[in-house]
Amino acid sequence: MKKIKVITILGTRPEVIKLAPVIKELKKKKCKIISKTILTGQHRQMVRQFLELFHIRPDYNLDIMHKDQSLFDITSRCLQKLSKVLKEEKPDLILIEGDTTTAFISSLCAFYLKIPVGHVEAGLRTYNKYQPYPEEINRRLISVVGDLHFAPTKIALKNLLNEGIRTDNIYLTGNTVVDALYSISNKKYSISNKNINGIDFRKKKVILITAHRRESFGGPLAQICKAIKLIAEFPNVEIIYPVHLNPNVKKPVEAILKNKKNIHLLPPLDYLSFVYVLKNCYLVLTDSGGVQEEAPAFGKPILVMREVTERPEGIKAQIAKVVGMDSKRIVSQTRKLIFSAAAYRKMAKAVNPYGDGQAARRIVKAIADYFQL
Repeated sequence: MKKIKVITILGTRPEVIKLAPVIKELKKKKCKIISKTILTGQHRQMVRQFLELFHIRPDYNLDIMHKDQSLFDITSRCLQKLSKVLKEEKPDLILIEGDTTTAFISSLCAFYLKIPVGHVEAGLRTYNKYQPYPEEINRRLISVVGDLHFAPTKIALKNLLNEGIRTDNIYLTGNTVVDALYSISNKKYSISNKNINGIDFRKKKVILITAHRRESFGGPLAQICKAIKLIAEFPNVEIIYPVHLNPNVKKPVEAILKNKKNIHLLPPLDYLSFVYVLKNCYLVLTDSGGVQEEAPAFGKPILVMREVTERPEGIKAQIAKVVGMDSKRIVSQTRKLIFSAAAYRKMAKAVNPYGDGQAARRIVKAIADYFQL
């Protein structure tokens, strides 16, 4: 029987979460598909717990992470180390996800070696090359060299068609983050994380904050922190902010927000704890892409602390609002959702425009069809 070899390449925490359902689905097809995984190590400490949670044991760990690494460092080390493994393994297809530097360099490396590329979460666009940075250019370049484009939404599919990608190379799948979220949210969870154990989610309006993007470094992040400090003065509010380990985030956040009574600056949460907080919080303020896709599953309003978003589906469904990185606007829009029940109800809808939990199955079926298995 004909078999193909598919190598899935992971580098960061979001990639592990979003590719875990696909890896699981690939393993179900072991009579037709040899599935292997490569961890680049773009994130090291932050990725380990997610590999354990989803029972992923990478076949290779390139371990490229260095302290205070730059995009130049990530790019050069990933390209050099990955090329050696791909030359040795000779896969029929590599699978990458999203718009990280790992994803882009993996696609470039595969192109140099004439290996087909499957792109999970293809077609997201802002059409502003510095928003988000460097992700917008990463994903657009991946689309140029990609062969199988797994679009999570109709808007993403339309973006790809508008850029000249052939219709028969695009597959509308939904987003695999919803697959991962549903698989985790159904598990029993006891609050063992001491950092969130004492927070009263029933009586307090708990606001979940995530802010870590490169374009937020410096002045914009200071503005976000200033807003958080002011929001913490609202009555009956508790703030949970799992702080990214990058010193460009951690140092300014701690300098402005440390030791504030109702602001909980936490180390990055394990995924079970994160999903628990997301399910039970009142409101989400984020500059993350993935959180914009996860929060709607639980009916949580989202204020997006960016100038633009590549996920307009949430804006269209009125479950998310772009508020930028100016402290006054962030505070103003948060105040409205804290004090206006009508404004809150308008956004608090358990509607997820990003998927139904079956994306991984559709992706693996598309791969099987492509190779006529």
